[in-house]
Amino acid sequence: MKKHIIILFSLTVLVFSCKEVKKEEKDEVAEIVKPEVKLYTFDGGTVMVNNLELFSQDTTYQGQTKEFSDAFYVISHPDGNLMWDAGLPEGLIGLSEPFTDPSGAFTVSRKDSIVDQLKSIGMVINDIEYIALSHTHFDHSGHANRFKNSTWLVQEAEYDFITSEESQKTNTDNYNAIKELTRMKKLNGDFDVFGDGSVVIKSMPGHTPGHQVLFLDLAENGPTLLTGDLYHLYENREYKRVPIFNFDVDQTLKSMDAFEAFAKKKNAKVYLQHQKEDFNKMPKAPEYLK
Repeated sequence: MKKHIIILFSLTVLVFSCKEVKKEEKDEVAEIVKPEVKLYTFDGGTVMVNNLELFSQDTTYQGQTKEFSDAFYVISHPDGNLMWDAGLPEGLIGLSEPFTDPSGAFTVSRKDSIVDQLKSIGMVINDIEYIALSHTHFDHSGHANRFKNSTWLVQEAEYDFITSEESQKTNTDNYNAIKELTRMKKLNGDFDVFGDGSVVIKSMPGHTPGHQVLFLDLAENGPTLLTGDLYHLYENREYKRVPIFNFDVDQTLKSMDAFEAFAKKKNAKVYLQHQKEDFNKMPKAPEYLK
């Protein structure tokens, strides 16, 4: 009899212990709070495309021109700050008139420096722990070298491409724009920047060998995707049009399919970085301070 009482008591203690463990587990789950991630949108200049036909494999845009925005962004996370893209070169600031490249395809201008724009959200250059470029074309790497103390998050394929001997000779300006970024983390695919799924670099090659896009789970806007140069125009997204200067057309089309599947899975809002309408939708830095 005594033995039965001891066994019964032990079972009772075990049941209550299990309930307490489950309660503690539930409490821990309840305490997991999504990090407050903010996105600040900045003006990295303006690109007047004088020959829009460059942005399709056919003659769809023949004879057309279009003004592109050139945004860059700061993502503020409780564990650090990330700069996404770097606009046009700061050497354009203060010019008496916009600059047209020798081919005549693009006319570009930029009004404000990175230092002044960061000041509008109470930051300085050393507050940026990470810099990531969607790719290393001139309109996305303008002030990148200012962040030589930050860690550059770059796909290994993009790094090898832009630092190759051939690129240094044929794409000298593009190479010079990133050559001071010596602190880096080379990526081979997707990368969760802060380890909690709120800021994720997605590998989407094709436009360049290591092109990438950015997924954000924002406190105010929810799931958000910044496209880099996967798409330049709404029509290019709708009809899967690929610029004639892309590194690999087939790779681009595969990236488009992967992007759309991911966007659907996440129910994400998609923003085309060169589309002025999308740039105008995004709250700008001073608006956050009102």
